[in-house]
Amino acid sequence: MCKPSAGSGTGSRLFRRLFLTYCEQAFDAGELQFFSSLEPLQVKRAFLRYLAPLRKIEWVVYAKAPFAGPEEVLRYVAQYTHRVAISNNRLLDLEDGKVRFRWRDYRDNNRHKTMELAAEEFIRRFLLHVLPEGFQRIRYYGLYGPFFVKLYFRHCARPSYSGTSALGAS
Repeated sequence: MCKPSAGSGTGSRLFRRLFLTYCEQAFDAGELQFFSSLEPLQVKRAFLRYLAPLRKIEWVVYAKAPFAGPEEVLRYVAQYTHRVAISNNRLLDLEDGKVRFRWRDYRDNNRHKTMELAAEEFIRRFLLHVLPEGFQRIRYYGLYGPFFVKLYFRHCARPSYSGTSALGAS
């Protein structure tokens, strides 16, 4: 997680510089789209003017080591490569332009809770999880296929991992 805020450090300055550079590159490549009140940012000069204040403030980059180690990180990431953003059984109701759905609050002992959002906001949040064009959801092949996951877990668990690949080649 990264947010502009009071703070300092070489890591945060590096992250800020790289992030803003990549934003400009994405803009130049036509990879960014602006809608509604942000439409004026489609003009390069306006976009750069919008980014300018972000270059002057310090950012706090919050990054910490995973608690449970690399095995748990791999499992966590794998969850999101195999599922859709929300399953049908979590959708409870659509009435009067509002969507009610069930969600799990990980900060409150994994309790299931109900949330109601305007349909437009629900769709906006859902679309944040749609893969970009050309990307493919990983199912049962490649890096997260059952064979390789077991192999990687074995190698991740080894404290003296030498840097050679899971298949033994360097």
